Amino acid sequence: MTLSVARKLAILHEIAPFLASWSDYQARYRGATGVQLAVAYRGELVLEHAWGLANAETEEPLTPRHLFRIASHSKTMTAVIVLRLAERGVLRLDDAAGRHVAEIAGTEAGAVTVRELLGHQAGIIRDSSDGDFWQRGRDFPDAEELVGILRREGRVFASNERFKYSNIGYALLGLVAERATGRSYADLAEELVVRPLGLGETGPEYDPSRADAYAAGHTGRIGHADARRVIPHVDTRALAAATGWYSTASDLTRYAAAHVHGDESMLSDASKRLMQRPESRIAMRGLPESVYGLGLDVQKIAGIDLVGHSGGYPGHITRTWLDPRDGLTVTVLANDVDGPAGPLSAGIVHLVSLAWSAAEEEPEGVPDALAFSGRFANLWGVVDVVDLGGILHVVASRAPEPAAGATRLVVEDGRLVREPVAGYHETGEPVSVVRDDDGRIARIRLGSMTYWPFEVFDEAMSQTRPQERLGRLSL
Repeated sequence: MTLSVARKLAILHEIAPFLASWSDYQARYRGATGVQLAVAYRGELVLEHAWGLANAETEEPLTPRHLFRIASHSKTMTAVIVLRLAERGVLRLDDAAGRHVAEIAGTEAGAVTVRELLGHQAGIIRDSSDGDFWQRGRDFPDAEELVGILRREGRVFASNERFKYSNIGYALLGLVAERATGRSYADLAEELVVRPLGLGETGPEYDPSRADAYAAGHTGRIGHADARRVIPHVDTRALAAATGWYSTASDLTRYAAAHVHGDESMLSDASKRLMQRPESRIAMRGLPESVYGLGLDVQKIAGIDLVGHSGGYPGHITRTWLDPRDGLTVTVLANDVDGPAGPLSAGIVHLVSLAWSAAEEEPEGVPDALAFSGRFANLWGVVDVVDLGGILHVVASRAPEPAAGATRLVVEDGRLVREPVAGYHETGEPVSVVRDDDGRIARIRLGSMTYWPFEVFDEAMSQTRPQERLGRLSL
């Protein structure tokens, strides 16, 4: 059965509390400081959530209203600005950059085209020969220094020789847009992106007047138990078009929704197709092939063709994924250098796909499924028993791809059992539950071993002798 839009939306609302809970646990397990996330479908915000701290030093709680530096998400906004200017005839994608930026006319950098810059096929140096502005070793380049970098250091590769990701290249696109229009990048951003979509929590550069609204950035960890330190925010100056923007998770889902085909509130479908088609296929040693369009990543996750972008700013790591045909949007923002935005966003996509796929089977469902649902733990790990699409699933809570290896609970001969399929778990074996006097689950066996409610196990393991609370476990 193919699910209707209404049914998909209803399922998303049903599983939203679990998506938030799973993300919270993942963030805690990975040692994150804070995570903000949003999930939307067809323009409707289904989930907006925050966990952890906005600032580890002050212990200010993180909220959905805290602003994040979304870094290379900025490239998608710059691509939109450039393509909108192309739609208006202000510039052409085959224009040489030097046609608009006179200071680099006649140089190697000046010869690259707008399209080559959009697709990271121009061969331009990534961050200059001194990129220590990425660790606050110096200021980000201003416009004069940017021009000097382009003139002195220019290209590393010939155009279209190979994919070469370049912040300097996207900074040049911002300069091209300014020169082609005679207006500032900030003005263009406001007119062509922010205002049409009503993005009240989004802008193209750090706004010091809203300093208290930003989530603090934090250092990564070299060792598991290392303390994190706060990294102050900075202005990215001439690199704003590559990495300067800020936003919230919910605003980013609204922005991403404008990339869905059929919604021309920001960009024509013809321009969307240009942005979203594979421009480059990138084969890096030891990694799966990746694909980049014009200002967008192109990737398949859980069988869904997605576009989006990540962002890495000193102290913030961010990721957005969008299904441009069906309208599912997932954004995760984390305020650590090593924050888990990538795996959490992919994990949410996997869980949504698992729920929708289960519902397509028109399951009969488990009687009183909520009576068996919850998060449980034992010596060997943590699992969630959760209704996804009308089928009870056992999900490994710590797995980066929780849907991979998820098993089902089904009724056979009047008993609840783990799905009788091939596998390494207790497949085909019965599930038994012991309840307390209030009817709550005191412990559960998912085949052979006992699990306890997560909070019970967590509290018991903080004691010297957890067996006094758990009974069926000793240390």
